[in-house]
Amino acid sequence: MNRRAVPAEALGSLLLFATVIGSGIMADRIAGGNIAIALLGNTLATGAILFVLVTMLGPVSGAHMNPAVTLVLCMRGHIRVDAALAYVAAQLVGGIMGVWLAHLMFDVPLLQLSTKLRGGGGQWAGEAVATFGLVLTIIGTMRMRPESVPTSVALYIVAAYWFTSSTSFANPAITVARSLSDSFAGIAPSCVPAFVAAQMVGAVIAHIFSGLVFPAGPQNAALVDGG
Repeated sequence: MNRRAVPAEALGSLLLFATVIGSGIMADRIAGGNIAIALLGNTLATGAILFVLVTMLGPVSGAHMNPAVTLVLCMRGHIRVDAALAYVAAQLVGGIMGVWLAHLMFDVPLLQLSTKLRGGGGQWAGEAVATFGLVLTIIGTMRMRPESVPTSVALYIVAAYWFTSSTSFANPAITVARSLSDSFAGIAPSCVPAFVAAQMVGAVIAHIFSGLVFPAGPQNAALVDGG
């Protein structure tokens, strides 16, 4: 395994999760109670940092920053099991540190638990759809136009923030991390297991479905490194 890959996953997750939480706090503070404006601010910041991180870290680790993505690429034989486990650990640790960094920057208590309840069949379906679409976007763009992966991922998440009922967490690690922030982007810990289950279902379905849609052929190694 590339020795730079795991630190890259930790760093990428830290910056991504800090952006999600920090922009949520900022948007909530300056939106004057307008939830749509707050969500728009949160969306644009998340899409922008995703483009930067996937462009910058893709050639190093693949810029997964998401256990669902790591799982699917492991299932597809592009990353070894030991590397995948190291990636997931780095994503969780780096991501939680990113949440704490956002709290530090906005002068709120570092240690928190969210009280924001998110649940029900509609939101679980939204998470399955959001993760399905993200994984399919990654696999399909890697196969058909690998140079466009950063743009495709960023634009998909921007869209999914608005077309899914759950506002598209689409990432088990960020779901866990967001439960540690009682902010605009938070989720109550009791709601995490169902969200994560829905995300994994969506990811596996995308893995299966992609084999029916995209032709077989060599992958772009720089975007799936870590094996």
